[in-house]
Amino acid sequence: MTKKDFIDIVAKKGHLTKKASAEAIDVFLGEVTHALKKGERVVLSGFGTFYISKVADKQIVPFGQEERRTTIKSHRVVNFRAGKPLKRVVW
Repeated sequence: MTKKDFIDIVAKKGHLTKKASAEAIDVFLGEVTHALKKGERVVLSGFGTFYISKVADKQIVPFGQEERRTTIKSHRVVNFRAGKPLKRVVW
């Protein structure tokens, strides 16, 4: 499913114009992004939780090439944990 498909579904089921549903989805995604950027968790009851975690520095060495050792710097990543209702439907 693409964002366009999602906009079409929301417009149809919500009795909205495509423009209004696109704006609503953009606001929703913007707020989720803003909350994650601040380090907050985003909990959508019945769906799941988005959260940020930090990945530590890692040393990687290609097999058999010790001289090509490189370091991947620490960084933050977005994680998603599905809620129970979503798990029941999908799994």
